[in-house]
Order: sequence, then C-alpha cells, then structure tokens
Amino acid sequence: MPQTQLPPSILVLPAILFQDKMKHCSVVHKERRLFMLITKRFTRTVCRTKVSRNVNMEKLRYGYLFPEIEERKFEHIQKHPGAKLISLGIGDTTEPIPYIISLAMVKYSHAMSTSEGYKGYGAEQGNEALRKAIAGTMYPNAGIKYNEVFVSDGAQCDISRIQMLLGSDVRIAVQDPSFPAYIDSSVIMGQAGEFHEESRKYRNIEYMKCGPERNFFPELSATPRTDVIFFCSPNNPTGYAATRDQLEKLVLFAKENGSIIIYDAAYAAYISDDSPRSIYEIPGAREVAIEISSFSKFAGFTGVRLGWTVVPEGLVFSNGFPVIKDFNRIVCTCFNGASRISQAGGLACLSSDGYMAIQDVVGFYKENAKILVHTFDSLGFKTYGGKNAPYVWVHFPGASSWDVFSKILEKTHIITVPGTGFGPGGEEYIRVSAFGRRESILEASRRLINFLK
Repeated sequence: MPQTQLPPSILVLPAILFQDKMKHCSVVHKERRLFMLITKRFTRTVCRTKVSRNVNMEKLRYGYLFPEIEERKFEHIQKHPGAKLISLGIGDTTEPIPYIISLAMVKYSHAMSTSEGYKGYGAEQGNEALRKAIAGTMYPNAGIKYNEVFVSDGAQCDISRIQMLLGSDVRIAVQDPSFPAYIDSSVIMGQAGEFHEESRKYRNIEYMKCGPERNFFPELSATPRTDVIFFCSPNNPTGYAATRDQLEKLVLFAKENGSIIIYDAAYAAYISDDSPRSIYEIPGAREVAIEISSFSKFAGFTGVRLGWTVVPEGLVFSNGFPVIKDFNRIVCTCFNGASRISQAGGLACLSSDGYMAIQDVVGFYKENAKILVHTFDSLGFKTYGGKNAPYVWVHFPGASSWDVFSKILEKTHIITVPGTGFGPGGEEYIRVSAFGRRESILEASRRLINFLK
C-alpha cells in the first residue's frame, strides 16, 4: 500500500513537535518512531495517491549526514539556549568574497537592468570566455580544450548529473571514508543494492579502505574491477592529497580494468606541496577520467553556486561512443546553464588580480587549519590533513565517532562531523573544518583544550 504523503513542513520540525516523546530513544528508533507518530497523526487528513514510492529512495539509510547534524544542532540549541555555538562541521566558507570579484557580479547584475546589458538564457555548457579561462588557468599544461569544460552550478550537482550519465547498471567503487554524495547518489540511481547492517555497507558498492596505514590510498591489487571509481583528492574528509605516484597507479589500474575515474578536485587550491592538482597531470588520464571541481571552497562561492566538469574528447564507452556527447545531452536536457551573474564572478576569480585575492582567502583558511592541528596535537591526539585541505581528521582510538561528536557538542558547544558519516572507515574519527572566523577558531581551540586535556 502506498505510504502517506506528508507535508514538508511537518518533516523539518520534528524536534519541536515530538521532543518530549522521543528524547530517550536511540537515533534509529527515534527516526522510526517519528515517522510512525507523524503518519498516525496525518493519515486521516491527507489524501493518498496511487503512486508507489521510489524503491531506491527507501534504501537510503535514514537522514543524509549534514541534515542529521543540523537536527542535532537544533536540539542542542533548544537545550542550551544561551550557549554560543561554534560550527566546525559542515564545510561552509565564512570569509567575504574578495571585492574585485563581488564588484564584477554587481556590475553584471546592474547591466541586466538596462536594455543594452540584458541577456536571457545562455549556453547550457557555460559562457565561452569562462570555459576558456578555466581551461587555461586551471589546466595550463594538461591539454584541456575549452569545449571539454562544462560550467555548472556546483560539483555536488554534477555528481548527480554524472550518475544519470552512467545509469543504473554500473558498479562503483568509493574511497572509504569518502564524501557521502557518491554513495547516496548511487543508491538513488539503483546501483548500490541492499544495505548490510552489520558491515554498514551496500552490497554492490566496492568500499576501498583508505586509512593512514596505507597513506590513505587503496590496496589496488586487492580491489575488484568496477565500472566507475570515485576518487577525491585532496580527500574529503581526511584532508589527504594523493601523490603523483599514487595517481599514476590509479590511472594504470583504471586503464587495465577499462574503468572510468570520477575525480573530485574541489579542494585542489589548498594543495601546498607537489601533489598533483588535477588527474590530468597524469599521462593517460584523459582516456579514463572525468574531473569535477568547484568555485565554492576556494572562491567562497558556496552561496553563489558555480563549478565545472571536464569530460575529455578521448574518453569513450565500450562501444566507442564519446562520453562527452552523452554528457552534453544530459546537460542540455537537465540544466539551463549556470547563472550569468555567477559566471561573471567566476571570470573575475580567474583574472590575475582576482586569483591573487582568492589565494589570500585560501591562505587564511589554511592558517585556521594549522591552529586546529596544533590544538589536537598538543593534546596528544593523532591528526591527519590540515596541510593540503581545510579539514583536520582526528583519531579517537576505540571510541564511537558519534559519541565523540555528542560529547564535544555537549561539553564545548562545538559542532564537528562524526567520521562514520563518511563510511565505515571513518569510525573512531571526527572531521573538523577550518572554515570559520579567526576569533571562532581561537575560541574553539581554547574550549577543546579545556575539555580534552
């Protein structure tokens, strides 16, 4: 029988409506009880359709990580209304967009109010000038052509478009731990199979263990062939940037297995050493890899929304058909193009003055990361990341990552992210974000030292 269709407004305020009834329940029981209570309350007042729920949506495990954290944050605020909360959780930028970039968007926006400056729809693939700027600035020696660059409204949106491109019959591999959108989009597409409660893994997804014992790189010789390999470097959440030697092995592995690498380079601007900033720095990668990236974390565009995906002309399916042609069709079908105003900001980012201003902001967040690394190191905890990425990956041996998250939140009013939200390989870890105002980072450091010493 179809499930009751519930008003969205009911689902976003569970802590207010049912806090007293559920405060002693576990997370899993709490969610199930919440659904039962809401269903019982609204069954008689909401008309049911005859449309069954998408079976793949039913396979998703409870709430998406970051909304779950937001719910716990909300509950904490209700419990401690006077507390000054510091968020080191979701990776949202906090520093103002450099003036030269904001000014470019203001000018373009103002021009849209004039007959001479108004423009409607643009090319779905993006402004040609911006595509050329991305190819020339971000891939100067990689041989990337501007027509291989597709401008978008952000990397996370492109992950879903790529999943649509790949279809439901492919098998994927992911780093463990890794960004949860790779797995959730796979589940929604019908690629993942059933969820195994004991292992906390989906049956048809290959989880490539990437822990510190192997320098955060999978044991490829023990990894079964999959059609697609999602790989993020610098990695979210561990903050580790793959070395050239590691990426050469990954590209060779993909070529030998006839696989496609989906390479997430959203944090490439934070790389401080000689680690590659693009998969296309590796010979042969153009034949096996799609790269996604974003202006969000290096230009402060988390709210502006702008990203890009590179699909090389030389990447082909097993029947020889160019992948770029199918991706272009997906883009033209599902997307009307990024905002013209956002793209004007993107062009300003890649100007000589704009790019220099962006580097200053990136440097600010990297200094925040150093402060956080020093804080945890001084307390005797083993930390990873924080050098080539705005995230610090902290180990709490033998502890549940959700328990660590809860204790830090309760005792210090600081939000972090539990490692298991990024996969079973994240147990015993928390991710700490360096995105924050300097005074907040310093205050968080003081609170953590007082609590954990």
